[in-house]
Amino acid sequence: MLRPKRMSKVSVTGARSVMDDVVEATHDLNVLHLSEYEGHWDGFENGDPMEGGDEASEKLVTVRSLQSILGVEDDDAGPSRILKDEQLESELAEVRTEVNELDDRRSEIENELRDVRERIDAMEPFAALGIDLDLLYGYDSLAVQVGEGDAESVERALDDLDAASEVFAGDGVVAAFARTDEDTLQSALVEADVSALDVPDGEGDPEEYLDELRHEEQKLESNLSTVEGQLEDLRYDVAGFLLAAEEKLAVEAQKAEAPLSFATTDNAFVAEGWLPTERVEEFEQAVNEAVDGHVHVEELEVAAYDRHGHGHTEHTTPETEQAAGISAEAPAEAADDDEESEADAEPQQARADGGTVTMGGDDDPPVVQDNPSTIKPFELLTKAVGRPSYSEFDPTILLFLTFPLMFGFIIGDTGYGLIYTAIGYYIYANFDSDAFENLGVITIAAGVSTTVFGILYGEIFGLHILGEQLWVNGLGMSHPPIEKGLSPATSYWARAWFVVSVLFGILHLNAAYVLEFVENYQLHNAKEAVIESGSWILALNGLWLFIFSRAFDGVKPAFIFEVLNRGEGAAFHLGFAGFPAEVGMAGGAMVLGGMVLLALGPTHELIEIHVVLAHALSYLRIAAVLLAKAGMAFAVNLLFFGAYQHHGEFHYMLSYGPQYVQNNYEGASVIFGGMLHGSPAMLVFGVLVLVLGHLVVLILGVTSSGIQSVRLEYFEFFEKFYEGNGETYSPFGRERVYTRDQ
Repeated sequence: MLRPKRMSKVSVTGARSVMDDVVEATHDLNVLHLSEYEGHWDGFENGDPMEGGDEASEKLVTVRSLQSILGVEDDDAGPSRILKDEQLESELAEVRTEVNELDDRRSEIENELRDVRERIDAMEPFAALGIDLDLLYGYDSLAVQVGEGDAESVERALDDLDAASEVFAGDGVVAAFARTDEDTLQSALVEADVSALDVPDGEGDPEEYLDELRHEEQKLESNLSTVEGQLEDLRYDVAGFLLAAEEKLAVEAQKAEAPLSFATTDNAFVAEGWLPTERVEEFEQAVNEAVDGHVHVEELEVAAYDRHGHGHTEHTTPETEQAAGISAEAPAEAADDDEESEADAEPQQARADGGTVTMGGDDDPPVVQDNPSTIKPFELLTKAVGRPSYSEFDPTILLFLTFPLMFGFIIGDTGYGLIYTAIGYYIYANFDSDAFENLGVITIAAGVSTTVFGILYGEIFGLHILGEQLWVNGLGMSHPPIEKGLSPATSYWARAWFVVSVLFGILHLNAAYVLEFVENYQLHNAKEAVIESGSWILALNGLWLFIFSRAFDGVKPAFIFEVLNRGEGAAFHLGFAGFPAEVGMAGGAMVLGGMVLLALGPTHELIEIHVVLAHALSYLRIAAVLLAKAGMAFAVNLLFFGAYQHHGEFHYMLSYGPQYVQNNYEGASVIFGGMLHGSPAMLVFGVLVLVLGHLVVLILGVTSSGIQSVRLEYFEFFEKFYEGNGETYSPFGRERVYTRDQ
């Protein structure tokens, strides 16, 4: 789980005459991640596409265009089918003709409809004006200007015009007439609040024109609806064919392009690629069966989990030439040791006569994350940073263990937890996308964790009903196993959570540094691992041993020695009153030792020694958000139910009001009377406050606890050991869904 699947690099060597069969067999297996040949060998060139590839690609473009026009979706497929080349050719021509005719007709109608609507928009102001169109133009001595605007401002502008004028207005449209020329009238109206309109061609009442245009619009809309209905019917008829054709042609195009990754001569080819080690034997058997053993399949290497530790394992097999049926082409000279270091810089000679069969290059293995089905959805969070490289640890299982834990601890409420769980299940059950399904599972896990912690806290929507019924009345305890510590009498719990948050952070950071230590050891050596990672482990643990020790006792906050001790101020009665001062001094020495080790490595890291304090303190946000969310839920319930303080503890007034408290609880002080105990109008308003308030807490629970938990994972934890720049495993092949061979 912490490592991706073990990958092997294999080569397939054979005669050009069987290359097509090898491509077919490899594609059907859908397991080999092809490596690109980059011209490392003298005498070998990249292969040419297989025959028919260009034609398949052209048809594929056509099919995808038809799918786009019709809006074909995967759900429209129906059962898988056998699709012969002749059937595809003839049916595709028929479908293309029918779809193009309907699509052209739709485009024609849409253009006509667009034109009519533009004319309607242009005519509507003149219908509102109510003047015949032929009265608005064509005068020899009379200028006319029509526009949308304020009639009074037009009249004021015309008052300054030394000519007879008249203004007509209707529903925001103004027509100005003046015995002058057009330019003079336009100049006069510059100061008016009016925007000019072009007068449409026509005569008579514009309302009649508008009616005709609207009738034309209705006809075109009806025609468009008919064509779209025909296209929809056609979609249902041909969707299965188009999806099958797209799959078949995509497969053919993919197969045709495969030789571009091969190293070839006139008579031979070599292909290389990565696949899971567990499937090497299956791959070798299937390829050999496809060509009656006329190829040589060789496992070149089993990649080590080391960026610099995998190289091409050379195998000399005299039987290879005879088994593969290949004639020798370019025998390689035995290379000196000095020349081997220059292999990547100069062209290599490859031979297919039983010598080295390797394409060269330095491609890293692609990554197949190896997590159980219950943990796999959390790969979504890992991939948000990046897919792990082959040499890195996969932190998905650690995310699975810690992210829901932090989220649930922060919210810790049964009511909210059940809602989060229901939301997660809805996402999981109603979205087909893998990403959404994984998000649903993560949300379910966070919701379940929140529910479990809610039971331990004894809270449901911030109320302590569950704690009283389950832990006090049911199991006879004085209080739930853990509390949030909002009331003065239980404030030691709040202080305890700050200590617990830091302790969790120290454990989390140690896990990160240990993983980094192992990676450095595997990539480099023990010395490098001790300097690069052991230094931080020493400094981190040494500092916090010092802080939690009695060294310089009076300087440190007293509560860090109380909350895990015994007595009234202890949340967890563990008897821990701090490490002895001697342990603290040893911790200080560990910090100095860590600094010395850092100084032996990249010295710039020494100035970052403060992160062993800062990053651990960053986990205090867990306790801070816990108390903030608990405080928000408390405030919402306080407003609705009201609450009082008695012997340092807060109590909601769920079934009685302030008067009852004052009469029956001596020394109690009412914090707030509660809307529940007010007037009927106040009660209605209070219900709104209660519902909206808890909805806000629910939403902020996701944004605050979720974001803070993810932040700690990415910035404090991942930063120590994880880069996430792995290559995606993309095997050559395709899983068939819409087509079958028989």
